[in-house]
Amino acid sequence: MTTPLFREDAYLRTCEAEVVGVNDRGGIVLDRTVFYATGGGQPGDNGSLEMQDGNRIAVATTVYDEDRTTIVHVPCEGEPLPAVGTRLTVHLDWARRYRLMRMHTALHLLSVALPYPVTGGQIGDPEGRLDFDMGDETIDKEALVEKINALAGGDHEISTEWITDEELDANPGLVKTMSVKPPRGAGRVRLVRIGDNVDLQPCGGTHVTRTSEIGELALGKIEKKGKQNRRVRIRLAD
Repeated sequence: MTTPLFREDAYLRTCEAEVVGVNDRGGIVLDRTVFYATGGGQPGDNGSLEMQDGNRIAVATTVYDEDRTTIVHVPCEGEPLPAVGTRLTVHLDWARRYRLMRMHTALHLLSVALPYPVTGGQIGDPEGRLDFDMGDETIDKEALVEKINALAGGDHEISTEWITDEELDANPGLVKTMSVKPPRGAGRVRLVRIGDNVDLQPCGGTHVTRTSEIGELALGKIEKKGKQNRRVRIRLAD
């Protein structure tokens, strides 16, 4: 198991770690990491692993192994592989991660502005999207972008808390996403809370600590996907 330092502090940019394995596909496993692994619609982090001699191994992306607890750092093609037991320093591509954190939090606000079941989503840089099961309902584009920017500009605090699997089962309304289920298996589920009563939902991703960090948002393309689904895209204006 890899200790996911990003789960307790999404603002960590670097850490010391030890190589505990290299899998048969050349993926590097560390005892701990600040790299987020692909999941919940959020892309895996990239960056580099700095060896003690100063040389760096470029990491293209980060994923979970089949056990969903081991985080695998996927090196760029042609990069050398470290030996098991090697001590190194993990360096996150912070600029990219921070934009993804802002977008991920912005999509939570979009789910507040459009209170319909979410059938899918993708966090991107600089654009993200959610798919909503909203039938023939129409979207007032001007009102929507005004609402999400008002929520972002409200400087609401973002915090996390944990509940048991049983507590989540007793409160199914917390789950907004129909296609992506909350991560389970450890007996507890992580919730992300925005403000006192803006939003509360299960999420294992990385987020900013205040909505004001998101900045101004712009509305992207809105598409009809099938009979019921509407795909709504938003992007970071900067």
